[in-house]
Amino acid sequence: MMNLSPTEMDRLVIFNAAQMARRNRSLGIRLSHPEAVAYITDEVMTAARRNLPYAEIRDMAGRLLTWDDVEPGVGQMIPMLYIECMFAEGTKVMALFEPVGPSDTSVVDDIVPGEIIPGDGDIESFASLAAITIDVTNTGDRDVQVRSHTHFFEVNRALLFDRAAAWGRKVDRPAGAGIRFEPGVTKSVRLVPISGDRVVHGQAGLVNGSLDAPSARDDALQRARARGYLGA
Repeated sequence: MMNLSPTEMDRLVIFNAAQMARRNRSLGIRLSHPEAVAYITDEVMTAARRNLPYAEIRDMAGRLLTWDDVEPGVGQMIPMLYIECMFAEGTKVMALFEPVGPSDTSVVDDIVPGEIIPGDGDIESFASLAAITIDVTNTGDRDVQVRSHTHFFEVNRALLFDRAAAWGRKVDRPAGAGIRFEPGVTKSVRLVPISGDRVVHGQAGLVNGSLDAPSARDDALQRARARGYLGA
């Protein structure tokens, strides 16, 4: 039976990923980010085990790959690599700066990793939906954050507003955004209808079904009043 430490397990993962990178290079496939990192790391760690001089390993590492060997943008995604190497005299950390750079024949592309390229013109969210505006007051003693996906009818019971008017609606915000209500402050909020199948589960448990089912709103209002939701 062979027991491996976490460091040894990590070394095996690096080696396997590096072997995949070598296979892909032999087939003319440009390397992805993890493949490029694994390939360089494995070569450097192997050279350290061979007890090659530190400076020689750093020089070798900088010549292993160029932009021509990796997918577009990958070279720019690796500005630095820190590799913990085991030398004969002990462990040393090797810092490689821009280990994947352009070659003399590299074509510089316009791709910037993580860049967002917007289309022309403006996009108006929920333009086709019938919106309403209601006033909301936070009667509680702490901030309340309401996210874009929330069925507004079911938000915090300390928020005072016309719950019936908010039935089947959400805040007019992009996905992932929201609105914050500070204690004692009244805000005007724009709400739009929930689209799609209009089925709500979870939330505050006031609906748990179709928004458009017969008596669904009246039943939910009754539950809200019984549980102390303001504005119900």
